[in-house]
Parts: sequence; structure tokens; C-alpha cells
Amino acid sequence: MSKSLAGIKDKKNLTRLSVAGLLVTLGVVYGDIGTSPLYVMKSIIEGNGGIMHVSDDFVVGSVSLVFWTLFLITTVKYVFIALRADNNGEGGIFALYTLVRKRAKWLIIPAMIGGATLLADGMLTPAVTVTTAIEGLKGIHVGGAIPITNQQQVILTTIIILSVLFIIQRFGTQIIGRAFGPIMFVWFTFIGVLGLLATMQDLSILRALNPYYAIHLLVSPENKNGIFILGSIFLATTGAEALYSDMGHVGRRNVYGSWPYVNLCLVLNYMGQAVWIDQHNTSQVFQKMADFNPFFEMMPAWLRLFGIAIATLAAIIASQALISGSYTLVSEAIKLKIMPRLNISYPTNQKGQLYIPVVNWALWAVCIAIVFYFQTSAHMEAAYGLAITITMLMTTILLFTWLRSKKVNPGLAGLMLVFFGSIEIIFFISSAVKFAHGGYVTALIALILLTIMFIWYFGDRIKNQDTFRSDTVSLLAYKNQLASLRDDNNFPSFTTNLVYMTKVQNGNRVNKDILYSILDKRPKRAQVYWFVTVNVTDEPYTTEYTTDTYGTDFMVNVQLYLGFRMSQRVNVFLRQIINEMMARGELPRQPQRYTTIPDRNVGDFSFVLIQEELSPETQIPTWERMIIQARLAIQRVTVTPATWFGLEYADVVTEHVPLILGKISYAMLKLSRRHTPEPNEDIEDNETEN
Repeated sequence: MSKSLAGIKDKKNLTRLSVAGLLVTLGVVYGDIGTSPLYVMKSIIEGNGGIMHVSDDFVVGSVSLVFWTLFLITTVKYVFIALRADNNGEGGIFALYTLVRKRAKWLIIPAMIGGATLLADGMLTPAVTVTTAIEGLKGIHVGGAIPITNQQQVILTTIIILSVLFIIQRFGTQIIGRAFGPIMFVWFTFIGVLGLLATMQDLSILRALNPYYAIHLLVSPENKNGIFILGSIFLATTGAEALYSDMGHVGRRNVYGSWPYVNLCLVLNYMGQAVWIDQHNTSQVFQKMADFNPFFEMMPAWLRLFGIAIATLAAIIASQALISGSYTLVSEAIKLKIMPRLNISYPTNQKGQLYIPVVNWALWAVCIAIVFYFQTSAHMEAAYGLAITITMLMTTILLFTWLRSKKVNPGLAGLMLVFFGSIEIIFFISSAVKFAHGGYVTALIALILLTIMFIWYFGDRIKNQDTFRSDTVSLLAYKNQLASLRDDNNFPSFTTNLVYMTKVQNGNRVNKDILYSILDKRPKRAQVYWFVTVNVTDEPYTTEYTTDTYGTDFMVNVQLYLGFRMSQRVNVFLRQIINEMMARGELPRQPQRYTTIPDRNVGDFSFVLIQEELSPETQIPTWERMIIQARLAIQRVTVTPATWFGLEYADVVTEHVPLILGKISYAMLKLSRRHTPEPNEDIEDNETEN
């Protein structure tokens, strides 16, 4: 029977619709998609050759494409369908994968591809949003001066803002996070009102709600890019995947309650920008300007500084959401054994807030490199969105499998797959042109991440294949020896509680190396022998355990069941478990004669970790050997098992054992009848010399 681990609070129920929940949702969920108006229309105009090549039909068709993209991809696919595919309230591609992974082993492939591309393309978000916002300051008078006069100053300011943002991550963002919701509410209200005022000047823009204009633009000669215009249109919905991933922080109902308002504000702003563009496409001033942004230009001069300030804050919040989302995504991948273990810390008491140093500084380095490499937001936009189309396509595949698992009519599930799959394939093809304009940067990052995931996951699969593994033994077969060793005073006490982090299979079988370590390598006398297995569950916040003593008071098989979002603090959990077992009379108390703790009834713990090294005797195919060697190399430069299991301050012993895979054939020696050579006699044997 499983028992709950005390000291771990259940995840707060955030599914109840409330004003506070709606504000939190605005600050957490919509950062990426909410800052899209900063660059979408700008990218569409530049992609068509500039404002002088933009006609009324082109503007209406562009906004129509944006509107229907938001409706079909964000509203229908993600809000109406994907949000229902939650894992105990958690969303995202890895949470979705855990719901369907038992249906087919190959589903790990779209999960890994989707996770890698989501992380890679998301690295552009902080760079492009902050750069775009700061570019709005260029040439603006502030207090009688112009603080930013050229693009180099834009780059410097962007780098400073991004660097400060990444530096403060280690301290947690709980305090400033409380302001995110109200700031984003002001942001959405601001862009909505701004767009409404501009739209009121020409209500004919409402024609864009008719899908005819969207379809017509794709085949219109006024659209110089043809179908490739969708590469810029797609930027309006890149935050939809993040919306799904962040659902667990706020609850589905708060997303349902806030999305209509957010969507309305976004659409109004896009329409307002379109009206402004249509009114100024013949202006000689803007035709001669190489770099301008209709989002900022449609603001009255007296409002421009406030608009830039609130846009910068929104860009920072979007970047923060991306950074936090990356931590969560990597953490989930680690728990699912898709990525190697990394050091994870929890800087605040806020549920779900974590910090992964390696991820933080890798993101910082990539963001800074992107700013230096692309120089302008226009160049970043040209590369942005390519990889996320792949993520969305992978999510569609997993959603189809989830719908089938829910017994949804096969025809409807298939229609969903074909409909959204076709749209996303078209978006991918239209975004493929971005590969040559910088998309190769995110493609390369995604490939590196995917390679690491592939090596880590399939290396573990190869290592644990029954046909390759060395023999396992039954704990029950050694019960008598362990009992004798415990009572044998001829051996000094190694520890009171000896703990092995291992995988107990079929209830009592462990790798033979474990018993060899206890009995052969150096007999380790202890009062209780613990064999602990950590099982990562499909649910995010599971904290349960089971125990089996095999009818003894000195052998304990502990099965920990921890959710894929829980930290694996084995040292803390074991102390709770032993106290509960003593209270139930399953283990004798361990009174300590010498102690600083009054009435202490639990002895000391020593943890033994077995570290495998690939043996030269391994006989497996070359390809599989390369994967295993690469996995072991990654393992050596990432977090140690002691740190991962929360044993940094515990007594830990690491023992190295050879990892022998495949069927081993040993060469047998024969007694030679050669005579023993005299001291000065030469031995003419090439093999001996070699």
C-alpha cells in the first residue's frame, strides 16, 4: 500500500476562476504572444519590400491572415483542444507525452523533437522582444536629450537588460513576479485601446474578419512573397505553445476567462496598425525611412515615451516567462530521463519556481550571441518562428494519440490531425525560407539539444536491455548472509543504515553488483540494508512510497513514487520513512548512546552509489557502443547522482564497477608445456614482444 510523503504540500488548486487568478494568468501565460504586435506587422511590411509596396487589399488580407491564424491555431487548437489534454492540471508537450507514452514507444520521438525545437526557438524570444522595444527609443527625446541615437546603443542597452534579467534568476523572482499580472493588464489594455482608436478612423478594416481576404492575399500579385508571407504571419501565434505549457501555473479556467480579452486586445491592435499603414503607405517620409515600426509610429507623440516604457516592461515579462518555462521544460525532461541530470535549486518558497544554473547561463550566452550576430530586430524576426512550427506539428501528433486514448471518434481525431497538421506543414514550408536568413541558428541549437536527448534516452534503453545486462540476483537468496553479517562482530560496523540507490526489479531482484559490494568487495556490516528505487510517475506532483521488508527487520525495499516535477530529496524522504516504520513496529528503534539530539532513535545513514564504466569486454554493435560511450561522457560532466538524489550533505561512498554489455566469451588459458627459459635465453615470440 502506498503512503504519502509528509512535508510536501499538494499543488494548490488554481483551477477556480478568480480575479487574482486572471491577473496571474496575464502575467505568466501571455508574455510571448502578448508582445507579438511589437514585430508582426513590421515583419510583414519589410518582407513585402517596404511600405511603398503595400496596398489597401494587402493590408486587409494581412490582418485577415493574422486574425484567422490566431483563431485556428491559438483559440481552436490550443485553448479549445490542447488545454483539455492536461496531466493533473499540467500542460506542455512533455506532460502530454506522459499521457500517451504507454500507447506506443515511438511517441518519444515527437516528444523529443518538440521539446528540443521549443527550447531552441524560444531562445530568440528575449532577444527579439527586448531589442524591438528598445529600438522604439531610438531618436526619442527624453528630458531634453536623446539617450539612444544609433543601433549600437540599442544593442548595448538590450544586452544590459538581458544580463540583469538572467543574473537575478538565482535569487528568485517571487517579489517582482507579483507585479507581472497588473503590468500585463495595463499592457493589453493599452494596446487594445490604442488599436481601437486607430481602427475607429477606418472601420472598413473590419472586412479582415472575412476569411476571403486572407485566402485572396495568398494568391494575389500584390503579395510578393506568395505563401512565404505566412512565415511572418506565424509570428502572431508563436506563444500558443507557451500558453499550453504554462497552464499548470494558473489553471485551465483562468486561461478560458482571460483569453477572450487578450485575443480582443491583440486583434484590435493589429487592425489599428493596419489602418495606420494604409493611411501612410504613400507618405514620402516613411517610404524613405529604412527602419520604422508601425506599432510605435501610430502612437501620438505625447504618448510615445509611455508606450516604449510599457512595451519594454512587457518584453522583460515575456523574457522572464520564457526563462522560467525553459527551466520547467528541462526539469520535466530530466525526470522523464530524456535529458541528463542537472543541478536544480529552489530560490524561493513559491511552488514550482526553480533555477537551473546551466540552463540559465546557456540561455544568456545564446541570447547575447543572437543580439550581437543579428544586430537588429528585423534580422531576428527573419529567423524567428521556424523551429516552433515543428513543435506545433509534434504537439498535433501527440494530441491525435491523446484523442484516440479518450475514445474520441476516429474520424474526428483524424480530421483534427489532418486539418491542423496540414496548416502547420504549410506554415513550416513558408517559414523554411527563414533557414537561410538565420533560421539555421535555431535549427543548429535544436539539433544539438535533440542529439543530447537521443543519446541520453536511447543510451539508457540500450544499457538496460535484458539481452545486454549482466545477471541480476534475488535479495531473498542472500537474506541469510545479510542476517549473519549484521550480527558478525568480527567485522566493524560500517554504518547503522546502509542505503543503495538501485532498481529493484520484480519485487526482489537487483543487479549483482549490489550484493558484491556488500559481501565481497569489503563486507559492509550494518543494522539495516536499504534498497531504494525512485520511480518517476506520469502525474506531476506525486509523493508516495511503498516498503517491503521481506519478513525481516534488517532488509527494506523502498519504492519512491515521485511526480515528474518533484525534486528527488531521498535523504529527507528516507528519514521520514524510517520514523514511520518504527512507529508502526516494522523496524526496531536505533537509540544512539552519543548524540546531540535528545531521545534520538534513528542511527546514521551511509549511501553507496555504483558508478558504471564501460568495459573493454563489452560485445555490442558499434553504433550502440558509441551511444553508450557518449552517454557516459555526458554523465561525467553533468550533476553527480549524489547531488541529484539530494545527498550532498550525506555520507556517500561511490564505487566504480565495469559495465559489461552483450554476451561475453572469455579466452581460456591452457597449461603450456614450454620449458621455463633460462635467465639469458631469448624468447622469439612476436606476440609476447608485442
